[in-house]
Amino acid sequence: MSVADATMPEARTPVPLEEEPMVRRPVEGEVHVHYGQIYVESDPDTYGPDLAEAFAGQSAGLCGAATPGALWLNTGLHTGDVGFTVEVYEQPPPLDPAWEDVVEVSFRPASADSALVQWAGEDSWRLDLEETDYRVRYCAQGMDRASAEDTRLDDEPQLDRYLLQFWPAPPEPDRILKQTSRTAAYWHGYARRQPPPPTPAERAEAERRARLAQETAERERLLAFERWQWGGQLPSQALRAVGGNVRGLR
Repeated sequence: MSVADATMPEARTPVPLEEEPMVRRPVEGEVHVHYGQIYVESDPDTYGPDLAEAFAGQSAGLCGAATPGALWLNTGLHTGDVGFTVEVYEQPPPLDPAWEDVVEVSFRPASADSALVQWAGEDSWRLDLEETDYRVRYCAQGMDRASAEDTRLDDEPQLDRYLLQFWPAPPEPDRILKQTSRTAAYWHGYARRQPPPPTPAERAEAERRARLAQETAERERLLAFERWQWGGQLPSQALRAVGGNVRGLR
């Protein structure tokens, strides 16, 4: 049989390997926590979220996202170093089943200056998030063990670790994807007991009243200083118009 007569095997179409999603890791290693908390902040005009406001209206209690431009992240350890990684994706990443507790929330940075921030601003790491809507997944492992130990000293082994993932996605309600620890169950219960967050109109009205109160307080302060300058009595408009050092002409 000639080579030409030989039956050639049918060519197979190569099966493409599944591509790993592109990821950026602005934080990887250990971070220090106090009071079992750490934050994501992006509004330069505010000083971190408030606990109750952060979880207002949520069912998931590990990652509070109700305060615009901020995230409140709970840890099992009260004080010490925890393992912490932040990942930023272009599409939803797969969920590693090894994580014991997992929640998802929606988040939109208030500015381009987003950062992971330790308690009282002791340290921070830039995240370089765009001003767009993100889905956030917060994963935890070892919360109960760390909560029981309470504090980790420098020469002690790691007790708990966390993964915070971001990817662009439209807003949707928060969700509990997995619950294993008693610590996570406690915080989920705490979140469900919080009242709903204020509406945008209610928030705007509260901010307007706060500005008015600040302006009124400033006017009162200036008037009190002027009254002191004039010996305890404010001058008439005519006396004000004279100008110069006329405090003795009252």
